[in-house]
Amino acid sequence: MSTTPSRPSKSQRRDDARAQALRLREEQQRQAKRQRTIVIALLVAGLAVVGGVVAFIWSQAPDTSSYADLATSEDFAEVEEPLAEVSAPSTATETGGIRVGEDGVAGVEDVPDDAVVVTVYADYMCPICGDFEQINGPMLDELREAGEVVVEYQPVSILDRFAQGTRYSTRAAAAAALVADRAPEAFVGFSTALFASQPAENTPGLSDEEIAELASAAGVPQAIADTIADGSYLEGDGSFVPWVAATTQVASREFAPQFGTPTVLVDGENVADLGVNWQVEGALEAAIDDARG
Repeated sequence: MSTTPSRPSKSQRRDDARAQALRLREEQQRQAKRQRTIVIALLVAGLAVVGGVVAFIWSQAPDTSSYADLATSEDFAEVEEPLAEVSAPSTATETGGIRVGEDGVAGVEDVPDDAVVVTVYADYMCPICGDFEQINGPMLDELREAGEVVVEYQPVSILDRFAQGTRYSTRAAAAAALVADRAPEAFVGFSTALFASQPAENTPGLSDEEIAELASAAGVPQAIADTIADGSYLEGDGSFVPWVAATTQVASREFAPQFGTPTVLVDGENVADLGVNWQVEGALEAAIDDARG
């Protein structure tokens, strides 16, 4: 008698997404190494091939024309309430946060009285945010799954200028918002995968097709991943690009004069103001314990 295979658990999907992200990152590194080898070979051939080298470099440059009209935080600089002017993910709070509780599904509405809310403002291209995820991500997952914390994700885009015109920070945050809205059970795994495959600054970042691969590996339904792959998630009524721009503007105002990522709050208190160095393993967990009392 045949049996129906069981569906992977959220934890398994998150682990699969992280593994897929690592494989993608290794492939990108191999491609980058091959490209560097080609360029070096062309250069040592002498001045006779300079024109060919220039043509090769230009052929590798990303096409950024489709990203030129995407909304930016500056578009909301004169707007009194930016978040009131845009369509937000159905799972987002009024202040732009995406809360996740012990079930791992985005969209917590009622925070348990005994749970601490840990809010993380992050840019998916920010290398220090990647460090935060590596140092504190597993600990936050463990506390969240135990019901001791609710993690509030605040995706922002402040590093578009370091993506060679592809607006990677905005694209990654908009894709995360789309997943939070339409596949909330896959949001944590997808966010984890984006950090695991984080591109370096001053590179084009991941393509929409590569972002879509991470989404699929995290358990996002293929129809939703396809809207990322073909770029349609960046425009139209279903796009969360304006929401990302609005949340970024709100955060920039709230933490003026200089907003940076990651900015981490424990029950609304900025850990920097509390003297907590999250880069020290165990420091953030101790601050969470203190907040619990």
